[in-house]
Amino acid sequence: MQKIRKAILPVAGFGTRFLPATKAQPKEMLPIVDKPVIQYLVEEAVAAGIEEIIFVTGRGKRAIEDHFDISYELEDTLVEKNKQELLETVQKISGLAKFSYVRQPKPLGDGHALLQAAHLLNGEPALVIFGDCLYDSEVPASKQLMDTFEKYGDPVIGLSEVPMEQVSAFGVIDGVKIDDNTYEIKGMVEKPKQEDAPSNLVAVGKYIITPEVFDVLATMENGKSGEIRLADAFDIMLNNKRPMHGRVLEGEWLDTGDKFNFVKATIHMGLKHPEIGDKLRAYLKGCKNI
Repeated sequence: MQKIRKAILPVAGFGTRFLPATKAQPKEMLPIVDKPVIQYLVEEAVAAGIEEIIFVTGRGKRAIEDHFDISYELEDTLVEKNKQELLETVQKISGLAKFSYVRQPKPLGDGHALLQAAHLLNGEPALVIFGDCLYDSEVPASKQLMDTFEKYGDPVIGLSEVPMEQVSAFGVIDGVKIDDNTYEIKGMVEKPKQEDAPSNLVAVGKYIITPEVFDVLATMENGKSGEIRLADAFDIMLNNKRPMHGRVLEGEWLDTGDKFNFVKATIHMGLKHPEIGDKLRAYLKGCKNI
């Protein structure tokens, strides 16, 4: 079984749900308390054992590259002001992993984005994390997926249970439970009506994909939506009776893909933050506007 050493983070989207904040900065750089969303995801991957991070970027995403690069001017300023703790915090960022960057020239779907990174994998399986899926968990969510891959050797989809009235916003799986938190996937339905949903288990934006997935993506000129979509590649594989598994992730899913959930994630992480947690808790308890 090949060890998973690399992670792909597709970050080429426009972030239109967060306009005007994302007019001149990537949505992945919006901060949850004092750390951008993308750094939480990179730290999760590294904690799971990932050695190389591959970003699939687009126009206007240069801030992500700068964030994970060395900043000599900032570091010199922190040295001059004797802010050692902040200096160490900043220096750790560029040393988290080996970073690579490729561009998606046109917004032709998430599968198309992944294909831009295929040549950097050398036929290895890879972790894929989309930029709006944080997890607060004792065991990193990425590590949970990697453990399932090591057990079964097939592509793995990260799953979460949601109330049935919410399934129409997600890709929903049909599967057979094979252990406490793992399903053998039999089919997937993208954004079904509640009455048509095969379950309340939804894909959360974290995957393990194998070389076979890239082989399928490479044959797709366009999918049902006119784009090359990862979900369509999974459909093809399932129709060809290729095994796939879903792992129900332990921990709290912090979806940062829209304004409301982004604020929820900020509050959640703020309450755990050593500097502001107690103050935020006291404020929320005494808030007269609630």
